[in-house]
Amino acid sequence: MRIVVVDPSRTVLKIVTRLLEAGQHEVRPFTDGPEALAHIKADLEVDALITSAELPSTTGMDLCHETRKLPASRRPIYIVLMSSNFDQSKLIEALNNGADDFIGKPPATEELYARLRAAERLAAMQKKLVKMATTDYLSGALNRRAFFERAYEAAAAALTGEKLSAVIFDIDHFKRVNDSYGHDIGDEVIRLVARAAMTQVDTLGRLGGEEFAFFLRGRGMAEAAALAEKLREQFSKLQINAAGNPVTFTCSFGVSEWEPGDSLDGLLKRADIALYKAKTSGRNRVVKSETPWGYDEEQPSTGIIRFATRA
Repeated sequence: MRIVVVDPSRTVLKIVTRLLEAGQHEVRPFTDGPEALAHIKADLEVDALITSAELPSTTGMDLCHETRKLPASRRPIYIVLMSSNFDQSKLIEALNNGADDFIGKPPATEELYARLRAAERLAAMQKKLVKMATTDYLSGALNRRAFFERAYEAAAAALTGEKLSAVIFDIDHFKRVNDSYGHDIGDEVIRLVARAAMTQVDTLGRLGGEEFAFFLRGRGMAEAAALAEKLREQFSKLQINAAGNPVTFTCSFGVSEWEPGDSLDGLLKRADIALYKAKTSGRNRVVKSETPWGYDEEQPSTGIIRFATRA
């Protein structure tokens, strides 16, 4: 496990760190609560927090509370409060502020290991539940709800000036594949497309049927369009065997970029309209969107925005 340990005493930090490292855990030690919290927010691989009840610039209770408020859909965090005060009211306060466990300070070696073994069992179960709740069962991509949770986080960053682009794509003539070869082959096409796309992007979402989307933080239109073109070429070379018959397919892409004064719905609507243009102009192509003020509000769409506004 990767564990953040927080205590104002460097001696206690050294003792706990050595104990944890001897148990094959990765340790990130801090003497300051806000610094530890900033690290936990930035490092999504942190599995657990062990913090002293009293810290220089805040309290361990406050740190427990703020850590527990972090989005649990991204990763579960096991929180242990350390204190030399075993008063029952202190234990109740710790649990009420989000702690999962309470341990004496300095902790006894075997007790600490036993509590962390329990934490690992719980974390494994929680991670499995998170994956089930956020993953599309057929494709392995993010499901619609999880995708839009990530998208809103990206949009919040874009409001601060970070570049952001979005790509929406779907499988051309997918109904023809189902009608000609059966839904089991259609399902395999969806899985194959998703697996190939997820080698290039980590925010792929299945929005419904044969429609997928992803966004690229820190990258603009040109980079997004180049990646979409790379995927388009890759998909066109994929092949599935259906009772001795090779099945090939293509995909169409719409690309948009965040602009000043933009919104997530606006960003996705422009990508959706660009996808519609790709479909109506021949399919198997990448089309870049117009600026927020350059698209036609009456332009038909493929239905992606319906998903966006409901998410």
